[in-house]
Amino acid sequence: MANKIKETPWGEVGYVTYKRTYARPTKGGQTEEWHETVDRVVEASNKQLGCNFSDKEQGEIRDIMLSLKGTVAGRFLWQLGTKTIDRLGLPSLQNCAFTVVDKPIRPFTWAFEMLMLGSGVGFNIQKENVYQLPKVKRKVKISRLDENDADFIIPDSREGWVELLRRVLEASFYTGEGFTFATHLIRPKGSIIKGFGGIASGSEDLVKGVVGINELLNGRSGKRLRPIDCLDLMNIIGMIVVSGNVRRSAQIALGDGDDLEFLRAKRWDLGNIPNWRAMSNNSVACDNIDELPEEFWEGYKGNGEPYGLINLEASRRMGRVGETQYPDPDVQGYNPCAEQSLADKETCCLAEVYLPNITTEKELKKVVRYLYRISKHSLAIKCSLKETEEIVHKNMRMGIGVTGYMQATEEQKSWLSDTYKYLRSYDEEYSKIMGWPASIKLTTVKPSGTLSLLAGVTPGAHPGYSQYYLRRIRMASNSELATIARDNGYHVEYVRNFDGTEDHSTVVVSFPCKFPDGTTVAADLTAIDQLNVVKKLQTEWSDNAVSVTVYYRKEELNAIKQWLRENYVDVKSVSFLLHNEHGFDQAPLEEITEAKYKKLKASTTPITSVELLNFEDIDIQDCEGGACPVR
Repeated sequence: MANKIKETPWGEVGYVTYKRTYARPTKGGQTEEWHETVDRVVEASNKQLGCNFSDKEQGEIRDIMLSLKGTVAGRFLWQLGTKTIDRLGLPSLQNCAFTVVDKPIRPFTWAFEMLMLGSGVGFNIQKENVYQLPKVKRKVKISRLDENDADFIIPDSREGWVELLRRVLEASFYTGEGFTFATHLIRPKGSIIKGFGGIASGSEDLVKGVVGINELLNGRSGKRLRPIDCLDLMNIIGMIVVSGNVRRSAQIALGDGDDLEFLRAKRWDLGNIPNWRAMSNNSVACDNIDELPEEFWEGYKGNGEPYGLINLEASRRMGRVGETQYPDPDVQGYNPCAEQSLADKETCCLAEVYLPNITTEKELKKVVRYLYRISKHSLAIKCSLKETEEIVHKNMRMGIGVTGYMQATEEQKSWLSDTYKYLRSYDEEYSKIMGWPASIKLTTVKPSGTLSLLAGVTPGAHPGYSQYYLRRIRMASNSELATIARDNGYHVEYVRNFDGTEDHSTVVVSFPCKFPDGTTVAADLTAIDQLNVVKKLQTEWSDNAVSVTVYYRKEELNAIKQWLRENYVDVKSVSFLLHNEHGFDQAPLEEITEAKYKKLKASTTPITSVELLNFEDIDIQDCEGGACPVR
């Protein structure tokens, strides 16, 4: 077993990342090793997805994954081979999802369910959508009564929690009648969750969230909800899901550039930001840079979180830059990291290629062909949510991404454009054989915060943050890995909230890391250099979008604005973060000196063996400025 671990080219925190994220428990009471996870994925690709790989093909796929040349999506690594797929179908494998907030109930209940299934959720709260909601009918009293004569006794199930939310919304918007609910059937905090795995969080955070939603809606009695209200409602739902830090919650909110309440939602210099607003990244839907108000740019000056930009017009119009033969007219938003354009109630399917580990263009084409086939077959299975099944089966959207781009050679980068053309042709041929629609989109560049850690390569299209840096990982304070990390000398501290309070259920562990000598790091590039990489990858590889957080300095802001004016027609999504002075406490990455790195390495012992782990209670922040899905 030790030999198997050594054969895989793990990054500095690669093995730990794998163990806490993808290794399922085994019958012997331990957790899988990487070769066992790979075997499970390959076998399930045939049995559950119907890929019908030959013995030779199965061997080649195993070699690809064991050598970290490519992997299926993180959700696939976790779920393939489980009964959950047979029961739920699509949602159990999809990384991300999106909805439009244009109705008073279904967008919220659908988002709640998808978040509990482990998907990140994007939501569009532009005024043209939110103002379609009816007025809140009147104030209603919704209270907990843990007795059998309560109006609604919540079943101990995901469906039961969703039904409670539905009843709260229905009471506020339609019936105008309050009700009581009981939680005594919900399993207590600390109980084992079967199916998805993990530890139950109990009912207290559900109750707290319902109280918060009830108060929010009562505060708008007789009035329509504003986009800021819908943002808070979705964020509170996210807080319910992430309760106890045993599940993940990732969100992106898409609003209007002229909505000052939305633009100020994460302006911590103005004070009084509710803690739940940490749940979402926020972006502005913008087709014309010159239409943005000065208020938008205030967040770029270190006065709050700089919002991202989403160009819906470009997302609908083109695939790669200049290619309009693959329009995407139903797009209304994006997934939480903004690499996948999505229609209402659509989900996305991802995979990953480790470009620095690819030796030839022929090998690259082989890797993407296998990742494509597994992804394509996953998109054809049934879905427990029929509106989602309909749009997914129509679009067959996937996102085969590349990571480690800034570590790849120029020759390796040169293979991407022709490989895309090969993949597009292969999709047309394979889809025809299978009787499926051709995929509306095939490729992407995602942040790859988790999967890139396996091999220790630069994430997605990002440069290395710095040569020497701290990588912060969040986990439950009572998790086994937190104890191991503390015993091995790593710095462990409680999470600090927006309001300065500490969350004693969650800790942050700091790992000292180093990129290989010669790796391009943020200090080597201007913001314009990074933006040019975005455009290059949007031209040569991604027909979805390129998710990049551009590191910038305050003095570069005018140059950024000018670049956007000249190039924004070819940009689908982009976000920014000050390299320093960004104001984020306990940021996922922090630059350190070589001396500090050596000192920390000398005082810590690498974690190289983890037999049994409470893996569901760990969260790694993949996206700057907000939560992002782990798997």
